[in-house]
Amino acid sequence: MENTQNAPVTEKKKISLSGIQPTGVMTLGNYIGAVRNWVKFQQEYDCIYMIANLHALTVRQDPAALKKSTIAAYALMLACGVDPERSIAFVQSQVPYHTELTWILNCYTQFGEMSRMTQFKDKSAKHADNINVGLFSYPVLMATDILLYQSDVVPVGDDQKQHLEVTRDIAERFNGIYGNVFTVPEAYIPPSGARIMSLVDPTKKMSKSDENPNAFVAVLDDKDTVIRKFKRAVTDSEAEIVYREGKDGINNLLTIYSAVTGKTIAEVEAEFAGKGYGDFKLAVGETVADHLRPAREKFNEYMADKAFLENAMRSGAERAAYIARKTMSKVNKKVGII
Repeated sequence: MENTQNAPVTEKKKISLSGIQPTGVMTLGNYIGAVRNWVKFQQEYDCIYMIANLHALTVRQDPAALKKSTIAAYALMLACGVDPERSIAFVQSQVPYHTELTWILNCYTQFGEMSRMTQFKDKSAKHADNINVGLFSYPVLMATDILLYQSDVVPVGDDQKQHLEVTRDIAERFNGIYGNVFTVPEAYIPPSGARIMSLVDPTKKMSKSDENPNAFVAVLDDKDTVIRKFKRAVTDSEAEIVYREGKDGINNLLTIYSAVTGKTIAEVEAEFAGKGYGDFKLAVGETVADHLRPAREKFNEYMADKAFLENAMRSGAERAAYIARKTMSKVNKKVGII
């Protein structure tokens, strides 16, 4: 009989959940700041990755375009390195427990908590003609996404920290009433290099919603487009490739090159010492384009294989629903829902 007394105990991996909306394009900023970390996370955590198409409805969408962009976003997520066999990769709307739990959590969230959300204020100003209740309670749906899967760790950027804090508040309030129902999640703040700025206005974060297409690099931009955008990137008149205060454009290019190559800022400064801005911008453009090429090629491959995408989405939704169903059953039992 085999002796298992001294067998090593395999520690259970923590659960990490991440989501990205399907609207707009995935930028270099999204990729470096978030999506690239998703690939590394798969080694350390049990990862759940979601296309958050329900969140997109706070802004009026064209139905056909939303459906198309949801499928494309899913394909791009896999193309960027998310493994649908190692991780759970699914589309939010294909797991109906998200909307079911959101209503219950709405009833355990205070109006004042939602009123304090800075993102609601910002988006209300942008979409003054459509300040809907969904936009107001958006953080509750985000809390559902996290709590439904008993997530231990949630990678968040600066703009989402407040939403994670309210998620923790909701979980602790619910647990305080009904016992240990939800895991209270911790934030994972990506290391430096996560904040990629606009190529046109390097004092602002790179954004897919920027009206000027030269301000951002999309993951699916072809090589010539990427190089052209970097050639047009705003710099300064000093002609010195060093990282220091007041050189926002050059600082941004150094950060991007460092993030893509894995070299330190000091190593990049040494590499381009004595060279002009033109040479530097061309080198950054070529390096970024080459770095993104495998994702572009994989994306085209997946989009051409409809059966693969449908099977992957179905399998991901089934695996996600298996976990979500257990949480939902526990919640319903606690609050008395038949």
